[in-house]
Amino acid sequence: MEITILGKPFLVPDQNSVLRAFQFISPDTVPYGRFCWNQECQYCRVSCQLPDEDRPRTILSCKFIVSEGMSITDLSPELLGCLRAKLGPVAGTASSTYQGINGSDVASHE
Repeated sequence: MEITILGKPFLVPDQNSVLRAFQFISPDTVPYGRFCWNQECQYCRVSCQLPDEDRPRTILSCKFIVSEGMSITDLSPELLGCLRAKLGPVAGTASSTYQGINGSDVASHE
């Protein structure tokens, strides 16, 4: 199935979490990210828009199942770092700012 990440299309296997799809896209980096895979770390947070929704919503990619036509519009700094090589120049356009575990804002600095 096809999803879009920051405007770039990718083919990923269906019936997997979004984070597992990211791992499929970049097997050399995502497995080594600081992801807990059980929603505690919040490092896998993304904004996504489904084809039948009006606007993007924030999800944890470790807990959300990938679906056809999904558009990932923003990535956490951890995911942006892991996927940067696969996204190419598009990676610099993300405005990734999320609250960290302790409630402080975490932003990507490029």
